[in-house]
Amino acid sequence: MSKYVLKRILIVFPTLLAIIFIVFGTMNLTPGDPAQVILGQQATPEAVKKLNHELGFDRPFLVRYGDYVVKLVQGDMGKSYVNGRSVFEEIASRFPTTVKLAAFAILLAVLIGIPLGILAAVKQYSVFDILGTSAAMFMASMPQFWFGLLLILLFALTLGWLPSNGTDTWLGYILPAFTLAIPVSASILRMTRTTMLETQRQDYIRTARAKGQTEWKIVFHHALKNALLPVVTVAGMEFGWLLGGAVVIETVFSINGVGKLIIDSIRMKDVPQVTGCALFLAFFFMMVMLLVDILYAYIDPRIRARYQKG
Repeated sequence: MSKYVLKRILIVFPTLLAIIFIVFGTMNLTPGDPAQVILGQQATPEAVKKLNHELGFDRPFLVRYGDYVVKLVQGDMGKSYVNGRSVFEEIASRFPTTVKLAAFAILLAVLIGIPLGILAAVKQYSVFDILGTSAAMFMASMPQFWFGLLLILLFALTLGWLPSNGTDTWLGYILPAFTLAIPVSASILRMTRTTMLETQRQDYIRTARAKGQTEWKIVFHHALKNALLPVVTVAGMEFGWLLGGAVVIETVFSINGVGKLIIDSIRMKDVPQVTGCALFLAFFFMMVMLLVDILYAYIDPRIRARYQKG
């Protein structure tokens, strides 16, 4: 198991190098330069050229890429072009907000998706199954920003129960987390239903029924444990996606998280800040997927035995 974890950790480094190259290349291909954005359209060409030189943006692409990698190895993620603050400090001040939002959203998605998926599988072709699958299709196809605006209109502006923006209190997380959880819960619901239906057709389930065990014990003790493996994978991937995919929702609800920071940095062509955010999110996504693989071993003894044998 330790060898497998070590191999996965070693894969992180070339992946991060590739991500840096892609972000640098994308930002380099976009029109404009940071000095022009910072100084405005009324700035003289001399002032723009001087600021670009001070920022190091006038150097060749590969030189800037290599310089960034060397500094990153030394623990320096650079400074923002816009405010001159350390990129790491800027991200670290906002990352906890994004993590709380993503964790709250994935918790809601699991609490909604798994019970409805189990109910739809146990009551296949019933009213519960039809309503569950229909709700999953509706939740998956609904635009998040539109649903978030509807929640703001109803619960913040009309009823006044919840704040429409910010995360000063825990109440501020409810609307954005619920907005993020809706499409994720649809994916978890469909996956839970599919895996539960496949598991219920296995021989050991028929044997348990033949022995006279209760349906409750068959579903939750025998079937659910084996059906959860793909669901854990989906939940882990969705959590990693929520860390970086909350860009639109953080903008809609005016939440100072990493997603909103990326949007603001792209607008200002702040290359170090965009690169740092992408690295942060990519690193944590890979760590989440590694934890999912380790969790597999604790859920399924067969996988644990394979790791131990390897």
